[in-house]
Amino acid sequence: MGASLRKYLVAGLLVWLPLAITIWVLAQVLDVVNGVFGSLLAALALVMPASLRDGLLELRHVPGLGVVILTGGLLATGVLVANIFGQWLLTQWDRLMSNIPIVKSIYSSVKQVSDTLFSSSGNAFREAVLVQYPREGSWTIAFVTGTPSGEVACHLAQEHVSLYVPTTPNPTSGFFLIMPRADVKPLQMTVDEALKYIISMGTVAPMAHSGDPCGGPDEAARNQPG
Repeated sequence: MGASLRKYLVAGLLVWLPLAITIWVLAQVLDVVNGVFGSLLAALALVMPASLRDGLLELRHVPGLGVVILTGGLLATGVLVANIFGQWLLTQWDRLMSNIPIVKSIYSSVKQVSDTLFSSSGNAFREAVLVQYPREGSWTIAFVTGTPSGEVACHLAQEHVSLYVPTTPNPTSGFFLIMPRADVKPLQMTVDEALKYIISMGTVAPMAHSGDPCGGPDEAARNQPG
């Protein structure tokens, strides 16, 4: 009786835990957005006439208004920078931020990373590979982010690749490695499948692909549940 009860509790936990964590993360993001939105309204109210101040501050209590305005602002910004005039404004903004001490170091670094990760023409996170890390005989999944260049490439005799090794279960932190191309084993799994595999700490294994030398369609069918 006790074993069955524990089994049912664990089964129920596995159903509700992902949803609970998702809701919690979204709630935290919503709190941050609403906090920033409330601060902006408070700052704006300081320069508004007294007759409009109370009505403006009441907007802080409208649920989800900060998210709606943030989404609208992002869409409007995207439309603006999609044309020549918007590109010129963006260039001037980047130039301004790059000339401010301290700020330029942070801004430039974050911009380079974001442009690399989210650019449709970039190579970041386009390929999942298998590498030996943190020691020989210990394997982990990594993502190819490009190839070394500049001074670093001058010190490397053979072909190398730049890799990002994410941590688990939080893949937003990790390690940057430069390894010989010969030591990297390409994987058939997609980047999304590799991320799920990492986040689940290896419990959600990707399906075998038809081009996988270790297993074809028959192997994939055998691995399907039920």
